[in-house]
Amino acid sequence: MRRTGDLKLIQELNRSIVLDTIRQYGPISRVEISKKLNISPTTVTSAVNELIHEGLVREDGIGASSGGRKPILLRFDPNCYTLIGVSIRYSTITIAEMNLEAQILRKEIFSTHSLYGEAVADFIIEKLKCFLNSDDSYKKCIGISVITQGLVDYDKGVIRYNPKLKMQNVPLKQILKTQFDLPTWLDNDTNAYILAEKYFGVHQNIQNMIYIEIGEGVGAGIFVNGTIFRGASGSAGEFGHTTIDRGGMKCDCGNNGCLENYVSWPAIYSRILTFLSNGKDSVIKEMVNGDITKIAPDVFVKAVNLGDHLALKILDEIVHYLASGIINLIHLFNPEAIILGGEIILNNAILLSKINEYVSKHALEAPLEDVTIKSTSLGQEFEMVGAASVILQEKFQFTLN
Repeated sequence: MRRTGDLKLIQELNRSIVLDTIRQYGPISRVEISKKLNISPTTVTSAVNELIHEGLVREDGIGASSGGRKPILLRFDPNCYTLIGVSIRYSTITIAEMNLEAQILRKEIFSTHSLYGEAVADFIIEKLKCFLNSDDSYKKCIGISVITQGLVDYDKGVIRYNPKLKMQNVPLKQILKTQFDLPTWLDNDTNAYILAEKYFGVHQNIQNMIYIEIGEGVGAGIFVNGTIFRGASGSAGEFGHTTIDRGGMKCDCGNNGCLENYVSWPAIYSRILTFLSNGKDSVIKEMVNGDITKIAPDVFVKAVNLGDHLALKILDEIVHYLASGIINLIHLFNPEAIILGGEIILNNAILLSKINEYVSKHALEAPLEDVTIKSTSLGQEFEMVGAASVILQEKFQFTLN
């Protein structure tokens, strides 16, 4: 005998599949959906009626007739609801209101002012209160999605360990859910970015890929057979804390020689300052009019593209360490694609070319044949697109494979 729970689950899955089909292929008729999904017209009609009632789908025009009555076309309405995305970084917290296609309606960026531990959570609450109370955001909001660097237990909604912000075992999901009475999600940032690549990017048909984020830290999101690989406790993907030099510099995590200390933006910035303080010439100094506090990733990338000797020297160091780590990932996971993201990757074709060249020389031939290494397709707003993807995949179960 079929259980009620089984029937309800089937109905929810059908609804999600129908919604995603309309989102991807709309405007589309009910008959076309039935044929494309190979499910009955009655099932499609039932699901569509629910979606129209919720405002997620609207009727939009008349299609061409194939001999009978002209079909009514359906379209996904991304503006029926909004969501709130929060990105926690080591120096900034970004909050944005978006529609259901991750288009930003408004956004604010706040400096953390060297806050640590519980003070970070308090700061997020304070800024979210101001953000949500500034207009009618609550009325159409389906939830809050928070992404952060460090170790995250996705199922429990807990920041297990963020060494830079000194956050340990912080139940941030429950804290925000209680404070704002909204559904809340919490995930690692690179997991969010790889979801975004599957949902919004050009890699929707790839089942095995790795997203590497190079920013204030270094992390990896891993997709295996169409599913995020989180590991036993959600800490998979700590690529930046793989050891590349056992006798190297001390890392915030407590170990020595972590990759993050050689290729992250703070590491790059430190190398730039060391060279400049030793009297090395560089266009970088001219670009910031001698104010070293204005040296940012985009300045470094511009210097690379201008052929600046100092910038290219540092770039070669980055390539050596990063490409060595990428080769390890290729040998371990045999992915179809490795996607590089972060501000030093954007508009940096030279870095991408040098990494591909290094990997081609040193990786094993068999896994190398299967993989492409490319930059992210998410654009400048990758953080918020990532945050939106966490909610959209979980809330609506939009297909990712």
